[in-house]
Amino acid sequence: MVVALVREHAEKVGPPRALLVPFMLGRPFGEPDNPELQTQVLRQALALLEAGSGPVLEDADVPEPVFELTEGWSCPVSFPKATDDSLADRVRKEIAELQPWYDVRVRAADRTSVGLSEVSIDECAESLVRFSLDSAVAAADAQTVANQLRWWSSDLKAFYMEALLAQPGEVAAQDMERWFWQETAAGALFLELRQLCLEHVAPEVREVGLYMIGDLESEYYVAEYSGR
Repeated sequence: MVVALVREHAEKVGPPRALLVPFMLGRPFGEPDNPELQTQVLRQALALLEAGSGPVLEDADVPEPVFELTEGWSCPVSFPKATDDSLADRVRKEIAELQPWYDVRVRAADRTSVGLSEVSIDECAESLVRFSLDSAVAAADAQTVANQLRWWSSDLKAFYMEALLAQPGEVAAQDMERWFWQETAAGALFLELRQLCLEHVAPEVREVGLYMIGDLESEYYVAEYSGR
């Protein structure tokens, strides 16, 4: 039995029993510090074990999440939007500005989720930019390129988010997402890459377009957090 966050994933994998929830990726049982909601999700998921056979895919009977900006929160990391720099140059400058904050976060937490790609953050960004400028790949290389796009994009967004978490004060997850999609050049780059992937001839790369964007991976979350 699984608690699923993306319908397409559950339908494709076809686990014996799956409960589809409407929450953010990474939070299959809903918002933190809400034991009543979390217990409700857990009981509905366990109830699927009573089904005689599968696969079973049911929508959870829970309130739709409400995404609101945290009152009074203002991100201390902001980047100029009016600039003659290219998108690639803006991403490079953002990385340079965020690097000290990321280092602080890693030292404080003694861990990081950056590292899937096994290359530096600068290399991740450069590789994504290169793909945005020339997205043609040979059929034989399509799966390799698709995997690399996933790893590069995952590492780049994790770097931004971990740098943001080093800032003073507390921030809600939805505020972090809005900051990334609306205020950073990296978010703009991801949205550009997504469209290129969706229009790609290789199905492996098209699938990345559906599911890679900042690990939000569904039309619902892209629309909700990007403001587009």
